[in-house]
Amino acid sequence: MIRVANVDKHFGELHVLRDINLEVAVGQVLVVLGPSGSGKSTLCRAINRLEPVDSGSIEIDGKPLPLEGKALAQLRADVGMVFQSFNLFAHKTILQNVTLGPLKVRKVAKAEAEEHALELLERVGIGNQRDKYPAQLSGGQQQRAAIARALAMRPKVMLFDEPTSALDPEMVGEVLDVMTGLAKEGMTMLVVTHEMGFARRAANRVVFMADGEIVENSTPDEFFTKPRSDRAKDFLGKILTH
Repeated sequence: MIRVANVDKHFGELHVLRDINLEVAVGQVLVVLGPSGSGKSTLCRAINRLEPVDSGSIEIDGKPLPLEGKALAQLRADVGMVFQSFNLFAHKTILQNVTLGPLKVRKVAKAEAEEHALELLERVGIGNQRDKYPAQLSGGQQQRAAIARALAMRPKVMLFDEPTSALDPEMVGEVLDVMTGLAKEGMTMLVVTHEMGFARRAANRVVFMADGEIVENSTPDEFFTKPRSDRAKDFLGKILTH
């Protein structure tokens, strides 16, 4: 579903992605781990062209990423993205936030869009918040609304860029529960996160990045019990001992 080949990216002098090669099969959950500044978020944003790359190729479902225009809008409709900040429209209700994409981009009839949106809000556990505005919801509820909004477009793949890092600790679990449910249903997912429990529980593969490179690409079991590189051992040592 996702194929990244020989991708390089610079921000000025900084080489943030170095010869990245990666594949995510249909229905697979790939979790990207690594220290801050390792290029994880840049990679995630490159996959739906929020960040252009300098060289190499990225394909979604066998098609190269379009550069601009309608084809790019279509790609973004097929690739759901959930960010660290929830990016909900403050002046629209939760229901309006979730129906906006299907109405405007997919041209779905209003009744159908609302029915699907309500199903999704129930599924993420906030059906009773449909008529509230984002500011009236907790961070965890807003992030679940953002996931429902991405799912409303019926995407082929979901990208999550540190979706829990802006949340209070007690709200992290409710968002990870929704993501774990999606994984069990077979949604293709690429997840950049610091949540090791989620990586162990829900990932099919774990990619560890450092200094813009993929250092390890293995099963969760292999990565957490037998990391091969010193960078990964050091990273896990710091995280798992606290």
